[in-house]
Amino acid sequence: MVERIFGVLRDVNRDGVALLLVEQNAHKALQLAHRAYVLETGAIAMSGTGKQLLASPEVRKAYLGE
Repeated sequence: MVERIFGVLRDVNRDGVALLLVEQNAHKALQLAHRAYVLETGAIAMSGTGKQLLASPEVRKAYLGE
């Protein structure tokens, strides 16, 4: 079901619709995101492309369980 939902989101975005996604599955969300923000206690702690944040050691340790 998760794969299906993310597939639909990808298709909608590909059609030119901007999406704001708040998601618990950080890995999946960052794979999809053109731009991403990490919030900590309501403030932006990090930002970048989804790929940049996926490669960040801090994000990988804190949010991706690595």
